[in-house]
Amino acid sequence: MEVKVSSKYQIVIPKDVRKRLNITKGQGLEIIIKGNTISLVPEKPLSELKGFLKGMKLDDIRDEEDRY
Repeated sequence: MEVKVSSKYQIVIPKDVRKRLNITKGQGLEIIIKGNTISLVPEKPLSELKGFLKGMKLDDIRDEEDRY
């Protein structure tokens, strides 16, 4: 899926992506930059995050170069 950057450096998130991720008007997005990749991650209220890591494996979470 491709989007274009406008003359004001804005992008439009396609409707099917907004629906799939339940992104609403005014919702914040966190920008994560890694190398030449930009990720937009929807902010969620703290109440929605309870238990979202349950059962997650902790092996290989970070890339080797991200470790201190």
